Amino acid sequence: MILPWMKLAADTSLLAMEAQAVIWTRMMQIASGRGSAAENMLMVTEKVSAFAEAAMTVAAGGSAHKVVRGYRRHVRANARRLRHK
Repeated sequence: MILPWMKLAADTSLLAMEAQAVIWTRMMQIASGRGSAAENMLMVTEKVSAFAEAAMTVAAGGSAHKVVRGYRRHVRANARRLRHK
């Protein structure tokens, strides 16, 4: 019974660290003048899209684990994209 909660806690902690890495990368790009208006707009629209996806997952009976997995997928995609800029 405790194992699913521990897995959720671990996945949520990883999500927090991964998201901080993406935020740091974006802030460094902006500070160094490599940021763009398109990236700034994408940053906002991705958040809205990810939230809508999470809301649909919950509305369809999805678990918190599935929501966190979805957010982590989005964050990893952002990290990959930002690394290759």
